[in-house]
Amino acid sequence: MLEQLDNSNISKHLGKSSEYIKLYDKSLLVREPRHSNRKHLKIDDTAPPFIGYDVWNGYEVSALCDNGLPVAGVAKVVYPATNKYIVESKSMKLYWNSFNMTHLGKDAQQVMREMAALASKDLSELLETDVRVSVIPSRSTSQYNSSFNEFQTIEDHYKPECTVYTETPSLLKFDDEKELDGWEDEGGVLRLRSSLLKSNCRVTGAPDFGDVFIRFKKSVSNPDPDSLIQYIVSFRDECHFHEEICETLYTRLNETFQPLELCVACLYTRRGGWDIVPIRSNHAYLLPVRVLDPSEPYAKTSRQ
Repeated sequence: MLEQLDNSNISKHLGKSSEYIKLYDKSLLVREPRHSNRKHLKIDDTAPPFIGYDVWNGYEVSALCDNGLPVAGVAKVVYPATNKYIVESKSMKLYWNSFNMTHLGKDAQQVMREMAALASKDLSELLETDVRVSVIPSRSTSQYNSSFNEFQTIEDHYKPECTVYTETPSLLKFDDEKELDGWEDEGGVLRLRSSLLKSNCRVTGAPDFGDVFIRFKKSVSNPDPDSLIQYIVSFRDECHFHEEICETLYTRLNETFQPLELCVACLYTRRGGWDIVPIRSNHAYLLPVRVLDPSEPYAKTSRQ
């Protein structure tokens, strides 16, 4: 079970009634040190055992033209998992809502450019890293297939009994029966998906649902499929941030199986108009490039 963490740093908005500020206000943003979420995993911030990014997709982004005409857009925010801080999610939503009645340009294109530029500047200063932001018209659609289309849903084939609902790494077992060997591609790579991921907000306890995608190339053995499902389900009653859940999944799989290749992505469903997609990997070439490209419209799963 993951340990309970100190929430004093993030209590400015979370778990409290909040007034929605109508005019641009960067002071709404709140950051949280990553190290406070990593101590239980013994992850050293100066040398984490992964590379990766946090991707945020905002579907309810808006501001005003100089003549008062509203502009509706979709935002994408991308920053590395190797910096010192994350942005607290409610503060992110309040911040973007503060654009709603703010005049930012003569036409829709200028308004979206200005929103992206302000957000990139404010978030980069807050998180002390390079934060890439784009805002595109809400009518834009993705022109590419999802980076996760080739992943197989593991619970469609295996249906183990599940009785543990707090994170328990001892559930993970090696695949002695070699049940997943036939699932590998020609390069020996597994692409596994589960829609059974659920955790809860660290402060409010509100449920967070998501899909987890695991790209895995074994060193000795694949994970036992039943045990992998049971382990994913064991997060069901944990109260932690999305980024923590992804890093815990990555760390436990990496420590247990020591795979040659490992990439874990958690695609959480949206709340408050935003979804969060943390991605962690042991090799840069495993990262889904288009998902990390701020200029690319995001190819959502059906749940998002």
